[in-house]
Amino acid sequence: MALPAATRGAAGLGLCRIAASASSSPPSSAAPPAGGRRRERERELPFGLAERGMVVGGHRGMGMNVVGAPPGARVGAARERENTLLSFGRAAAHSAVAFVEFDVQITKDGYPIIFHDDFILTQRTGAVYERRVTDLLLEDFLSYGTQKESRKVSKPLFRRTGDGRVLNWSTEEDDSLCTLQEVFELVSPRLGFNIELKFDDHIIYHRKDLECALQAILQVVFQCARNRPVFFSSFHPDAARMMRELQSLYPVLFLTEGGTSKHHDSRRNSLGNAIQVCLEYDLHGIVSEVRGVLKNPAAVVSAQDSNLALLTYGQLNNVWEAVYVQYLMGINGVIVDRVEEISNAVEGFSETELDRSVVVVDGAKHQAFSHQQLGFLLRLIPELIEQPH
Repeated sequence: MALPAATRGAAGLGLCRIAASASSSPPSSAAPPAGGRRRERERELPFGLAERGMVVGGHRGMGMNVVGAPPGARVGAARERENTLLSFGRAAAHSAVAFVEFDVQITKDGYPIIFHDDFILTQRTGAVYERRVTDLLLEDFLSYGTQKESRKVSKPLFRRTGDGRVLNWSTEEDDSLCTLQEVFELVSPRLGFNIELKFDDHIIYHRKDLECALQAILQVVFQCARNRPVFFSSFHPDAARMMRELQSLYPVLFLTEGGTSKHHDSRRNSLGNAIQVCLEYDLHGIVSEVRGVLKNPAAVVSAQDSNLALLTYGQLNNVWEAVYVQYLMGINGVIVDRVEEISNAVEGFSETELDRSVVVVDGAKHQAFSHQQLGFLLRLIPELIEQPH
């Protein structure tokens, strides 16, 4: 296992500032690893997924924030500010929540911080100011939003909507922005962490810059994780591959839209391609947009036959019926915004006696649905997929 340099400090990491050039072409893929470690995958699956039914993860803690979302909206109306200690602590209080998913980026001076968007916005004297998060020093980043110390003046947070409007980013219950180290030190150690390695889709990163960012994250993880369950995920296939090469202690999963949107990197354009990425780069599994899974149950079987963990994210995961379908399909975990509602529902699934039989196809065993379950599945999936998202 390649460990981060123990003597590397913030100043040293600052020299590794991510330098990248915009391009519409995906980075070239190196040859896949020779293999030899694939037998480890079964024992390395996060949270013992090989033995458990379905686990629930909180999206950015207790759910993401959507500026302008009406109170009580199914998605985007979390009371707590996303990706904060408050939100993670609330998720930890629910025993049925196995982990939280959050986004990690690296500041200009080399500190891993928790923030989803590529850009951070504030407003002064009526004008909007927008900065790339990775161009900020840690002190600058932490000056946005609510401050831990009352004497400090904060910059109000704003956020861009899907249609381009810039709105005040307010929440019912606020909390300060935070670092990866703070999250490890201050959130209950029983709660697992799904650390998304966040990179801008519109930038190509040189290998040395990817490695520098990942080493900064690993330094904190190795120093602070102790016995906490941790796994990494990324939409960036080369970052996922590199994280797998840099260490073998924590599982690495590939994030994919599962074919629900098109990307210039073909590795991200289908669930089948995601399976190939995992097999070539020796990754442990996939986190797919849920509609990609529901549209392609054959790929689910392929992933399971390849001994890959399969988790999902997306708005449909806030509908318990859609989660139940995935439970029947054998999906290992769901990342959700309505954390309390869905985690309680999944607990109920595990207490239900299901009529599950086994069929053998081409010598391989597969789980079969009962007629009742299959009818429910076929009636529900088309309706769910056609809903606006």
